[in-house]
Amino acid sequence: MIDEKAVTAYLDRIGARRPEVLDEAALRALHRAHLMTVPFENLSIHLDEPISLAAADLVGKIVTRRRGGFCYELNGAFALLLEALGAQVVRVAARVHGDGHLGPPFDHLALVVRLPGEDDRWLADVGFGSHSTYPLRFDSRQQQDDPAGRFGLTDAEAGDVDVVKDGQPQYRIEPRERRLADFVPTCWWQQTSPASHFTRSTICSRLTDDGRISLSGRTLIRTSNGTRTEQHLPTDDAILAAYRDNFGITLPRVPTAPPT
Repeated sequence: MIDEKAVTAYLDRIGARRPEVLDEAALRALHRAHLMTVPFENLSIHLDEPISLAAADLVGKIVTRRRGGFCYELNGAFALLLEALGAQVVRVAARVHGDGHLGPPFDHLALVVRLPGEDDRWLADVGFGSHSTYPLRFDSRQQQDDPAGRFGLTDAEAGDVDVVKDGQPQYRIEPRERRLADFVPTCWWQQTSPASHFTRSTICSRLTDDGRISLSGRTLIRTSNGTRTEQHLPTDDAILAAYRDNFGITLPRVPTAPPT
């Protein structure tokens, strides 16, 4: 659990007021605010910064240093905020669909959230890049419309649950509860293995009011009302300014992925 001072700082970080009651509307507002302000990024890997999943380090990076992170960090920190506000949060492991097969166990961390005094469960995920803007009903098997697309949760083998976006499977959840420490080995693999897509290129991306803005390598990508534009950034100064101006991230140098 994080203390009241950290909760206040976290809410300030995402530009949200403390909800009087943590109900569905409040959860939706917090989820969207997190996606709008805290970028999905893997820059630590390419800045030789160690990634720690300890609670104090998660809050320190995202709230105090005003950085982003990838799934273990973003959902790890968001879980701490929701628990401090009164929610019951189950951390679940998922395997990401890609290239016709499932990724390794603990490939992704997602959250199953139960609000105070309610039986319904919600799938909250602020750490999967371009995903649902709002939490999804975890126990529903009906199609769920979201600004980011049409989502569905379907039953898979062995009690697992597939998350599907616009007809395409995204990841498969193993619903049993996990501790954040259970994700440490795969988090390390994601940071170090040549087979991890996180080690191959840099990415920094967040939701905007009308789409998404991303910086991948030297390309700044804007999607606005379905229209995509790309801008090449020719100098290191231009890249550092783009991180600062679009994501609020001030870096000492340009993070650079190894040549392929």
